[in-house]
Amino acid sequence: MLPYVTKQGTAARAAALLDLVLPEHCAGCDAPGRACCRSCLAVFGEPRQASATGPAEPTYALARHADVARTLVVAHKERGRRGLTRPLGRALAAAVPQLPAARPDAEGTWWLVPVPSRPSAARARGGSHVLALARACAAALSETGRPAAVAPALRLDAGARDAVGLDRAQRSANLAGRLRIAPAGAPPPGVPVVLLDDVVTTGATLAAARGALRNAGVEPLSALTLTAA
Repeated sequence: MLPYVTKQGTAARAAALLDLVLPEHCAGCDAPGRACCRSCLAVFGEPRQASATGPAEPTYALARHADVARTLVVAHKERGRRGLTRPLGRALAAAVPQLPAARPDAEGTWWLVPVPSRPSAARARGGSHVLALARACAAALSETGRPAAVAPALRLDAGARDAVGLDRAQRSANLAGRLRIAPAGAPPPGVPVVLLDDVVTTGATLAAARGALRNAGVEPLSALTLTAA
């Protein structure tokens, strides 16, 4: 048995086993040949400001959390379709240099900070899916001549509960005091960073992430997600 399979939850484990046995097919339209066909990947367009966030702390998304875009995000996050990590990371990488407020550091490096998952959720998925996206995004940026670094600077305490169904106030209360800096993964103080996540719903999680980073002397200039609910 492959080592990583034992770390995944039941649904993710089943999906991973199927990927070993069955030919790759598009998670968006089921076309054979690759994890995400070009047509489905094209739903992730230019970054647009998400309505859940204001101009003072802009968050940008590449698509609405609906239809094919939602199917791809859910397949990657909940169904163990890790073959989607690279194409989705490339979609994020194409958008990072377009973010109005974002910039690299003085040496030209783009710093990416992934939003963390609850520890139990990450274990069930075989690891943090957003961290995997951030690494794929950094690799794609580097391929285009833009050096990039991933800083897993945030951790979410085990006391946080699943945010599905919570409104913004409830999500903020759920995160209060539970989203912390992980010193070993923090970038150098003062460098500009881009926060990355897969979906923004109310904006509460990204707001808490921004606050934690600022308290640690890190400047979160912008946030980017694949989809916005």
